[in-house]
Amino acid sequence: MNPPANPRGLEQVFPILRWAKHYSRDDLGSDVFAGIITAILLIPQGIAYAMLAGLPPQAGLYASILPPMFYAFMGTSRTLSVGPVSVAAIMIASALSAPEIRSFQDPAGSALVLAAETGLILALMSWLRMGLLVNFISHPVLRGFTSGAALLIIFSQSNHILKAGDWNECTLDFHCLPALLQAYQPVTLLIGLLSIAGLLLFAGPLPKLLAHCNLDNSLATAIGRSGALIVVLFGALAVETLDLDQNAAVAIVGAVPSGLPGLGFPLLEPERWRLLLAPAVVIALIAYVESVAIAKVTANLRRQRIDPNQELLALGAANMIASVSGGMPVAGGFSRTMVNFSAGAVTQAASIIAASLLALSVFFFADLLTTIPKASLAAVILVAIIPLIKVRGIAATFRFDRNDGIAELSTFLGVIIFGIEEGLMLGISLTLMSYLWRSSRPHIAVVGQIPGTEHFRNVQRHSVTTWAELLMIRIDENLTFANTSKVEDFIYGKIAKQPRIQHVALVFSSVSHVDATGLESLVQIMESLRINQITLHLTEVKGPVMDKLKQSELVAGLAPGKIYFRNQDAVSDLVSPGPPLG
Repeated sequence: MNPPANPRGLEQVFPILRWAKHYSRDDLGSDVFAGIITAILLIPQGIAYAMLAGLPPQAGLYASILPPMFYAFMGTSRTLSVGPVSVAAIMIASALSAPEIRSFQDPAGSALVLAAETGLILALMSWLRMGLLVNFISHPVLRGFTSGAALLIIFSQSNHILKAGDWNECTLDFHCLPALLQAYQPVTLLIGLLSIAGLLLFAGPLPKLLAHCNLDNSLATAIGRSGALIVVLFGALAVETLDLDQNAAVAIVGAVPSGLPGLGFPLLEPERWRLLLAPAVVIALIAYVESVAIAKVTANLRRQRIDPNQELLALGAANMIASVSGGMPVAGGFSRTMVNFSAGAVTQAASIIAASLLALSVFFFADLLTTIPKASLAAVILVAIIPLIKVRGIAATFRFDRNDGIAELSTFLGVIIFGIEEGLMLGISLTLMSYLWRSSRPHIAVVGQIPGTEHFRNVQRHSVTTWAELLMIRIDENLTFANTSKVEDFIYGKIAKQPRIQHVALVFSSVSHVDATGLESLVQIMESLRINQITLHLTEVKGPVMDKLKQSELVAGLAPGKIYFRNQDAVSDLVSPGPPLG
């Protein structure tokens, strides 16, 4: 008989098994309510984000059915709502608008390839344990990227708010906006403005008014979250009643296939897969960073934990199932997740319920979606993404840290001027360059002892005691190839000004890592000081650094120099009785 499978290993791959053991009837009630509210939002958002990506409406709907179900089984966030998202949609539109991709004349097929590659990249990252890669994109760069992409979305959707019919030439292009403004269509513009007004009403004043009227809080919340669906359905009713698509040339969604998507793997066309690989890498990176950031927000509010590597696997699986079910690349959506969370979702059962309700809607009520005006869907997108534009934050970042401010502004402008991928790469490059520049200019301080205590502080900032024969230098940075020359110059410069020095003690309390170049630099400093009859010592060396140094020639060759546990021990051992220097 085969031994039973390791349950802990199975729970690691399928976290649903952990919370399912303790699932209660109360949890079910909360998840059902949250699932219904989220499903109401999924329908208009799914169609709208598919339109934003330049894809048929069913692509967004299909991406909101099986992918969130797969994430529900494999994700570690209890409330993250996975599906089409605005930033990924604009990146998909950018990739599909490339001339070499347009030559295939199959945007839906290209989107499936993008989803497959995105899923495979995320799965590979999970296998390589690259969950901490999220730390390589700083928050200023992410804000600049999001703000720039949101601004592109606004301009790309202006055609649906202003113009009759399709005006795809304006997508991602600011230059045609003047011509678009001159050729606006009054009825389309009216529908768009009324839709925006309706969404804003449902987003704020209406729920407050209902609460003020002592309406049950859960019911008021449900009505407020239903705004997007009600707005697009009213738009569809107006189009159908007044024949606005025929009489006023109002652009509508068109036929939406009824029934569930068929399963099939994207066409294996090597050239198309090669051309879409670079955009897929960027989509995978942004999808992961945004999803984990959102998941952490809600998890922290409930004292729950997110596993970054498992999130890579779960999002990879969600994207791969999107690629075989007629969808598009997916990620965790901020607005849907916050709606899901606010509605009281306890577990991912809420996402399963929402996806199931959406599947039933697509199966039985697809005909009702046909006459939805594109202007109403554009309004849904605009109201959802406008809060993502945080240009004022750039000034605040500049005030706190100039280099981060430059990275955020450059990313924002780079996305607008050069494009999605180029802007993001520019921001990441500037951040890494800034990090290397800072590492190459470490803060180094001569320290002395605060009289009457065992505390040692910077001589430039505090009134401290120093000694003629002992120079204590604190290095406030890891010792690496980027900064060894700076450290050496500082030490030799201070020694030149104090000819009576017999001992130099390097305080390593802020050093967490020494690379090979740093080690060679320490050996060189030790030998140079010895030639000048000065002994090198180390103090307050951290355990991991000490473990590495013990494996090197430095510790063996340091004698008569020593490694002291405390600064005070070094002073007591090395300073001769007598008056201090200062």
